[in-house]
Amino acid sequence: MRALLAAAVMLLGLAGTPAYSAVLEARVDISEQKMRVYSNGRLKYVWPVSTARKGKVTPRGTWRAKHLSKHHRSSRYNNAPMPYSIFYSGNFAIHGTNQTKRLGRPASAGCVRLHVDNARILYNMTQRVGLKNMKVRVTQ
Repeated sequence: MRALLAAAVMLLGLAGTPAYSAVLEARVDISEQKMRVYSNGRLKYVWPVSTARKGKVTPRGTWRAKHLSKHHRSSRYNNAPMPYSIFYSGNFAIHGTNQTKRLGRPASAGCVRLHVDNARILYNMTQRVGLKNMKVRVTQ
């Protein structure tokens, strides 16, 4: 029995199951200013984003989605609209923006900005799969 259990543990280890596996994953590449959205491991969308401008920071790392807010307004930046917000780390979120001409280059105070149409798609996908099944990964 122990040998069978040891073999099962070894096989699971070889499978390389990541600690943060998820049904839905938003991968943000800061250097490219792009987001790739994966559903069940398959690439579904590639969208331009805006991350932190000079002097601000978009944190790097991997998180689970924590909170959704469809009609959010910033409490830090003059009540600025943040439609379809998916909060993943403290005050940091993926959200829609009305500053679409800035997408594709750093422009935010630290959040990940998307075109509102794309933010709506990601928000709805997140609602469908649930917060615990949505991962946000931000890399340089």
